[in-house]
Amino acid sequence: MAKLAVTGGGRCNISNTFEQVRSLEEVYPRGSRLMKRALAEFSPEMLLDWFRKRGVNFITEDGGRIFPASQDAGEIVSTLLGALDGVRIECNTRVENPGDSVFTVITTGGGKGMDILKNLPVEIVQPVPSLFTFNLSDSPQGGRSRLCSLMGTSSEAILSVPGTSFRSEGDLLITDWGLSGPAALRLSSHAARHLADCGYKSPLQIRWINLPEDGLRAAINDVKTANPRKMLKSAHPEGISSRLWEYLLDRAGIREGMVWAELGSKGLNRLVQTFLADNYYISGKTRFRDEFVSCGGVSLFSVNMKTLECKERAGLFFAGEVLDVDAVTGGFNLQAAWSTAHIVAKTIINRYDTQDF
Repeated sequence: MAKLAVTGGGRCNISNTFEQVRSLEEVYPRGSRLMKRALAEFSPEMLLDWFRKRGVNFITEDGGRIFPASQDAGEIVSTLLGALDGVRIECNTRVENPGDSVFTVITTGGGKGMDILKNLPVEIVQPVPSLFTFNLSDSPQGGRSRLCSLMGTSSEAILSVPGTSFRSEGDLLITDWGLSGPAALRLSSHAARHLADCGYKSPLQIRWINLPEDGLRAAINDVKTANPRKMLKSAHPEGISSRLWEYLLDRAGIREGMVWAELGSKGLNRLVQTFLADNYYISGKTRFRDEFVSCGGVSLFSVNMKTLECKERAGLFFAGEVLDVDAVTGGFNLQAAWSTAHIVAKTIINRYDTQDF
């Protein structure tokens, strides 16, 4: 419950509409096949209906992110606690021999939470952090990147890890330590295990505009044609802030005070290449807000995909973050928790005579 209370910056990004999701692999780097089944069993709309029947209303924000209308995660927590009426809750209690009861459901995972899985007949994928921001340098030797001087600036961008297929796009926020925003968080999710293996030291490439090279050249030449006597720094293509434009001019080695009429083919080529392939280095990671998401946990090969029951021990179930399922930011991780928990609950209700407990 404590973790739920801080998600979404304390507003609880409870789920997502999935309306802008082209494929589940985009938002679930690990576990997309399971989530296809889980979402069919318990969809976001079914989740919202459950809460609405208990008096909770919702709003939808950019990216399909769903929040309680109260903007208060505490409302979600109190609603869940209210639904536990008659259930005994024990905190700070050691769990002995998990799985020895008629049925056991394990949901927690990551860090010390993995200790409970010791000696259980399951394969464990070593957890590593996901959803983190990047510390940024201009060289492999480290040191803060000059880009950080633009802290507070945001721009649509495409990020990639050179030499790999890892790539993300979206709003990128420049911070005083490096990069944050949806584009950075999505890349950290998809490349989580790769970056952990690299010790969070890796080249990073930024494409500052989502245009093909010929389209970018045309946009720059249009500005040049319309502003031949103006200085380059005072006129720029749409979609680029003045601060970022001036930084990229300097990055491309364009002389300060140059007017558009003086920009030759060599200068244009440098400017285009800076826009399309601006190279930096990830020099570390920074935790995102108070949230913590990890990839890894109980391997999906160890569970029955229909019931989420351990293949080697009947009555032992896994749901939520303990599974090797994780997602990009936007409410997708919580929806995975709700949907997988529903599968387990439905299985237990259908299989066991609850009057025996």
